[in-house]
Amino acid sequence: MAGQKQTTRNQTTESSGSLLTVIVALVANALVAVAKSVAATVTGSAAMLAEAAHSWADTGNEVFLLFAERAGRRRADESHPRGYGRATYVWSLVAAFGLFAAGSVVSLWHGITELTGEAEAPDYVINYVVLGVAFLFEGTSLVQATRQVVGEASSWGMRPLKFVDRTSDSTLRAVFMEDSAAILGLLLAAGGIGMHQLTGDPVYDAIGSIAVGLLLGVVAIFLMRRNMDYLLGQEISPELEARILATLKRRPEINRVSYLHVEYVGPHRFFIVAAVDLTGDDRETELAIRLRALEAELEQETMIEDAVLTLAVPSEPTL
Repeated sequence: MAGQKQTTRNQTTESSGSLLTVIVALVANALVAVAKSVAATVTGSAAMLAEAAHSWADTGNEVFLLFAERAGRRRADESHPRGYGRATYVWSLVAAFGLFAAGSVVSLWHGITELTGEAEAPDYVINYVVLGVAFLFEGTSLVQATRQVVGEASSWGMRPLKFVDRTSDSTLRAVFMEDSAAILGLLLAAGGIGMHQLTGDPVYDAIGSIAVGLLLGVVAIFLMRRNMDYLLGQEISPELEARILATLKRRPEINRVSYLHVEYVGPHRFFIVAAVDLTGDDRETELAIRLRALEAELEQETMIEDAVLTLAVPSEPTL
């Protein structure tokens, strides 16, 4: 029972942490987007304009991710008996597509057009100041996301980057990947502007814009693919299946488990089907009542949205 209560606290903390991470990222990206837009208008830098598009795309994405967090927290009802957790993946998919369309495509298009155009020498000081301020804000957001990633990865016994790929928390994955791309994008933009200043050739500025666009495209495609995986039915990891099996076996009413099916219905939320052998030797009607009561108890676990239990066949091997 103590382990079950700890699991509930962990799941609640993870959910609250994801919301805080999104809010921090939203505020940071909004402030940075304004600063970059002003700098891009004043200096005419292609790389800075790409970074402005990047930050505005990120800001819009954080709004979508807030919708994702809110929609995914709605409780189950008659029309959605397994809750609204999958709505998180829908909104996160929309956010990832927005990053691709508003960030990657715009940066690539502007960079390519600047390759053949004539650009005036930008005000390098303004660009560097804005990039420095952006690095501070984006870095703060990345630190918040990284702190949550490292903490949750440790609780699951996984390496942080592996956790980012495997986690069912799409909002945390999106914020971490977007903030990481933001820091790398700032370095690419600074490199393009710096080479423009050193050589006097605006091509490097345009190349910086193209590099930012390619970076955003890779991140957006990765995020879209992972959200589609969870919408279509992501297979759970062996480690997670072992945890859920252990949760069942801890129940004093369950003698053994012969079958277990688990699927995601939202971040850290599961629908389980299991065949179990109950303790005792009750009649069929009494067994049915005990099964339904056990299902209701299991659904009190934060991570279990819905549980369906059947009786194990004696000849079936024990998991």
